[in-house]
Amino acid sequence: MIRIKFIYTFLFFLLATSTLVQAQGKKKIIIEYAGRLNVSEENYPGARVLTRNSQQQVHITHAGSNMWCDKAIYYSADNFVEAYGNVIIKQGDTITMTSKYVEYSGATQLAFAHGEVILKSPNSTISTDTLYFDRIKQQSFYRSGGNVVKDSSGTITSKIGRYYMSDQKFQFVEDVVLTNEDAVIKSNYFDFYEDTGLAYLFGPSTITTEESETYCEKGFYDTKNKFGYALKNSKIHYDDRIIEGDSLYFDNTRSFSSATNNIKVTDTINNSIVTGHYAEVYKDKDSLFITKRALVTTVQEKDSVYLHADKIMVTGKPENRITRAYYNAKLYKSDISAKADSIHTDQKTGITELINLDRFASTDAFSTKRRPILWNNENQMTGDTIHLFANSKTEKLDSLAVFNNAFIISKDTISENGYNQIFGIKLVGYFNEANELREVNINKNAESIFYTRDEKQELIGIDKAKSGSIRMLFANSDIEEYTRLNVVDGTLYPEEDYKEKDKFLKGFDWREDERPQSVEDIFKEDEPFELAVIKGLEDYVPQENFFDEELLDRINERNNILESGKNFDSNDWKGTHIVVEPNIINSPNEEKTADKLTHDGSSFGWITQKFKINEGHYNFSVWLKGKGSIYIELKVVIGDASKRKTSQIILTPEWKKHTISFEKDDNPAESAVTFSLIKNTDDVYAWGASLLKVSAE
Repeated sequence: MIRIKFIYTFLFFLLATSTLVQAQGKKKIIIEYAGRLNVSEENYPGARVLTRNSQQQVHITHAGSNMWCDKAIYYSADNFVEAYGNVIIKQGDTITMTSKYVEYSGATQLAFAHGEVILKSPNSTISTDTLYFDRIKQQSFYRSGGNVVKDSSGTITSKIGRYYMSDQKFQFVEDVVLTNEDAVIKSNYFDFYEDTGLAYLFGPSTITTEESETYCEKGFYDTKNKFGYALKNSKIHYDDRIIEGDSLYFDNTRSFSSATNNIKVTDTINNSIVTGHYAEVYKDKDSLFITKRALVTTVQEKDSVYLHADKIMVTGKPENRITRAYYNAKLYKSDISAKADSIHTDQKTGITELINLDRFASTDAFSTKRRPILWNNENQMTGDTIHLFANSKTEKLDSLAVFNNAFIISKDTISENGYNQIFGIKLVGYFNEANELREVNINKNAESIFYTRDEKQELIGIDKAKSGSIRMLFANSDIEEYTRLNVVDGTLYPEEDYKEKDKFLKGFDWREDERPQSVEDIFKEDEPFELAVIKGLEDYVPQENFFDEELLDRINERNNILESGKNFDSNDWKGTHIVVEPNIINSPNEEKTADKLTHDGSSFGWITQKFKINEGHYNFSVWLKGKGSIYIELKVVIGDASKRKTSQIILTPEWKKHTISFEKDDNPAESAVTFSLIKNTDDVYAWGASLLKVSAE
């Protein structure tokens, strides 16, 4: 056993130059303990191989962090270490990372971990195959799929993940799924704060619970308290209801949601659609409240029914729903329309009630009371309360009843100011198959005025009478026949014998100007309305590059398997019919270090570099620009054509990075990379050739 810490300083001064010490200037990696130390210049030039013994692992420290492993290859000049076998990294009392393999640079303080990587913080555990850990930025990053376990908030998986330790924030990208006992959340972009459990969703996202499914393309969810907001194409599915709106709030602990602006609530069982600009839904109570241009549309096969009011409430189970529209309620259908202070409909019984609440009762003794009113074809009916009876299955009107002060008016078809009128205590009417009023019965204290005409529609006179009751039959909106029972008195005089005031029964109130003639008309009496301003959430901010380009270049250059990657004029590159003009133009990093490859003969030219690599997955990349085309060829095993990878490159005037990936099997034969089929008409500029071993994704 060798106590490396005590001889470390001595070895360092033997192996490192003073220039290198001054250049690095940062804290050196310290070997605290190793069982054995070996030097193998053939296999690991400039490195020391440290292995554990039976008592304990190799122990390495740097800038407050500790690392243990079974084997370490330490490059003192580069302040770099490779660790193998049961690797453990601890940063203070908060961060612990385990894996099979780690690369760590003391200069950049960047760690690369591979193989069953697990990173634990006080509140979360990250599991992945490959993880990058930047100690300076206090960030970790994976891009080949990972799994995060966050206490009670659940488990999160994604293709790409990033952890900001200082902010205790995760940023997940692509195929993100959070699963816990209460919900499953899926998203393309997902920001998550581990201390608060707050999640921010971007792109197409769904939140699925036992009771609902929420969709949005921008949203927020509190995973601890189970509430959130959904914005941008947002939608909530509650069993038989679908809620849409510009902004949706939902609280899964109360089965409650509210919506603001451009709301649409679809009842998939009863074929109704509720719209407006503010709504509240209590799922467990089967309750929906909506206001701000509230409208209920009952979709029917031939003719939909529209109900509008200041406020609308829908309650009850699907088979027994009751709709209450109150304050300035209006109903419209092509053949019937109505207006009242309040309109109630019962889905099960098919009853629609028109009610007035007398909220604005006038103190003027001579004013006309604004009673509920119903129009059917050419008939206007008013009364203290009106009930409509419909068959909910056939969607047909059956009958109606007007209670107290029943008044029915229809304009005479010819006279300019003539009106047929009937008044009584109660009115009962029946509809035919075409939803037209066919029969009307006025019961108790009936009064009437009829414009009586002959077969030529010439006016015979005005019939005015009082009776116990009246029965009338209508055809094509005209009175076909009428029968008076228990007549008290009645007269039929020519029109000119009537004074103008005698042509109208007491309480006459012709309100044709209030009648809705279209869906738009039921809104015309509303006050001007402006949508609420929704501040919403900030737009998604993409992750910045985890690797600085300069840092990435240094890492790649150090790990580059090629003996010379940037200098094609070195002896490591061998060519035929190729002349290399070094440092002739600016490379992609704006330094004049790029080379030109020029053909010097009549046949095709090529340039190649040989190398030895072990079994594994490798990427070769190079920056190219110019004119013409060339081929990049990887001869993984020389002489075995089946192991070659070839890619044709069409050169462009701008620098472009080209990459080939390949697998090397367990074969000791030498390999090579070749630029081939270069013609004398081609202009080829090359820079930054790199061959790196990577983890297979």
